[in-house]
Amino acid sequence: MEPWLKPLFDAAGMRGVDRWAIEEVGVASLELMEAAGRAVAEVVAGLAPEGAVRVVCGKGNNGGDGFVAARLLREMGFEADVLMLWPGEELRGDAKVNFERCGGDLVEGDVAGRLAGSGAVVDAIFGTGFEGAPREPAASAIRAINNCGAPVVACDIASGVDASSGEVEGEAVEAAVTVSFHAAKLGQRIAPGKWQMGDLRVAPIGIPPGAPGEAVGGEIDPAVLSLLPRRGPQSTKFSSGQVAVAGGSRGLTGAVRMTSLAAIRAGAGYATVAVPADLNLVYEIAQPEVMSLACPGGDGCLVPASEKTVLRAFERAAAGVLGPGLGRDPGSFELARSLAGKIEAPLVIDADGLNAFAGRLGDLTGRGAPTVLTPHAGELGRLLERESGEIDAHRLASAKEAARAAEAILLLKGDDTIVTDGERVAVNAISAPALATAGSGDVLSGITAAFLARGLEPFTAVCSAVVAHARAGREAARRIGVSESVIAGDVIAAIPSALRLDSPVE
Repeated sequence: MEPWLKPLFDAAGMRGVDRWAIEEVGVASLELMEAAGRAVAEVVAGLAPEGAVRVVCGKGNNGGDGFVAARLLREMGFEADVLMLWPGEELRGDAKVNFERCGGDLVEGDVAGRLAGSGAVVDAIFGTGFEGAPREPAASAIRAINNCGAPVVACDIASGVDASSGEVEGEAVEAAVTVSFHAAKLGQRIAPGKWQMGDLRVAPIGIPPGAPGEAVGGEIDPAVLSLLPRRGPQSTKFSSGQVAVAGGSRGLTGAVRMTSLAAIRAGAGYATVAVPADLNLVYEIAQPEVMSLACPGGDGCLVPASEKTVLRAFERAAAGVLGPGLGRDPGSFELARSLAGKIEAPLVIDADGLNAFAGRLGDLTGRGAPTVLTPHAGELGRLLERESGEIDAHRLASAKEAARAAEAILLLKGDDTIVTDGERVAVNAISAPALATAGSGDVLSGITAAFLARGLEPFTAVCSAVVAHARAGREAARRIGVSESVIAGDVIAAIPSALRLDSPVE
């Protein structure tokens, strides 16, 4: 895995890590459970709950973690009640040992009544091995936990969330804090599971360094930005990376302007836009830093007759963007499909450039240069011919499927932006609510193209762009004072600060 990715594990990977620590290194499994329970108890104690702590336990090792947490909370002076959803006779191994040390009451039926007046609740029902939808009695217990009004601390992962994918098929605990043992899990970083975690805290539990478990993905570290090439005394506007942008239509001229300006703010030395001839004056007047090529043929949009001029804009480009503001004229879609096969530079396809390939991802295979697709859930749904709700429910699986179908790098936008080439997976963990504004996707496309043009390896370039974009969104919100007032131009203005690792963005 790339050194700038912080490992994220799935259920199988964590089982391998545990097995290695216990069987090969000789760490006692009871010691691991004791450390896990202690980490949870310390977080609960830090909440200073007013009222009894109720620890809701399942019958696996996650329940064992809960038994440890309850025992230690009592030793700290808290009232801690253990509520068991299955009889103690069904417990095995370390969970049974810790139940015998702690005790607990089997709750049949009125879980909600037992949770009334809780100062805090510990969710120890399901661990990282859970998948599917919870069945009874867990489903009702999860519902009662969510409705009790007390802050919830989840052991390792919020019950009901698939640790390997972030998928939630039924009831899931809404935690205020999740204490993840040893390492973060992929499903904790991907929606909808991400929204169930609350404040995610990773706690060491005594597993030594060097575990051989294979991480299935990674959280993008801002340190990846240090890989960006820097300009030197002999750099020119051409050697610094040229970006070409094709798009624009009547009423949508701003998209191309934002994409191209973001590209040069992100370090591209030269940017050219290929736009409809009858709209060219807009670009000539509004953006003096960017060259424009007037493409004939359409009525306020690009059409197949524009192709020759568009391709001229891409002749010397080190990377390009196809689609910002393109519009949905059938001729524009026809042009986009033709251009994708003829542009020889690495190509970012966004916005209506993506819509041109709805249900036709296979048309993108076989390109001689890297292809980057940057959809949000609705656009990915159109590419895969599914409803956006289905995409949101299966974000990781959908992104990987589309990347493989198009032989492309897929960047699925969201607060949990996912980057995948069908095998490698990287996830953004920098929350930037300010980016929920029109035009922010155009800014991301420009940054991505700039990093490709500057010579970064394509997967690295896309991951770097995601982090830079998120940091710029946070910096823009800091400058403006409130996320809701940020506009795309503010994000572009914040790109230089976002690229400076010596000036951390809050």
